[in-house]
Amino acid sequence: MSKFIAIAALVGTTAIAGCTQGINPTDTDRALIGAGVGATVASVSGENVLKGAAIGGAAGALCNDVRLCQ
Repeated sequence: MSKFIAIAALVGTTAIAGCTQGINPTDTDRALIGAGVGATVASVSGENVLKGAAIGGAAGALCNDVRLCQ
């Protein structure tokens, strides 16, 4: 997977996961949102969807740990 796709999945995941602040999401919620965004970005770009989902899911689960989506 190219670096551009990985960065796009990370940024998209962080942005989408940040939209759930009003509902107090769990790590699982953010991971599912991230996996969806990552899979979508990978699919649109013609890359491996499973890799995109894995990167997005990890980014979504960890975004609050690095204080990006609190």
